Amino acid sequence: MEKSVIKFYGVGNEWGEFSNFFKAEILIDGETWPTTEHYFQAQKFPSQPEIQQKIRNFEEPGQAAKFSRKHSGLRSDWEQIKDGVMRDAEIVEASPTDSYWGNATRSDGSEGFNKLGRLLMEIREKLANEQQE
Repeated sequence: MEKSVIKFYGVGNEWGEFSNFFKAEILIDGETWPTTEHYFQAQKFPSQPEIQQKIRNFEEPGQAAKFSRKHSGLRSDWEQIKDGVMRDAEIVEASPTDSYWGNATRSDGSEGFNKLGRLLMEIREKLANEQQE
């Protein structure tokens, strides 16, 4: 059996929803971010909440990335922790119609189960635990 490979690059291309620039709000530690890119860039400045807020308010993820590259005060341990920043992000199958595998609104008005996202997060956690052993 041939192994399937999903290749993605850019929001407008096939599988673009895997891009950090894909516009889908995420909730991390009680805070909403417009994209994972906004969140990722803001984590470079943990002791500067005003900079994090500015990054969160950018309309486009590219603006957030460009701003953070030019701003001084990058945390000194960024190269050591940057992978972990993305490892903790919530994974959501943002389907507009599937309330079982995705998070589409259910008939009672509640949010979908997001089973696919939850399974992917379980697998991620299992792999991380195996790495630590």
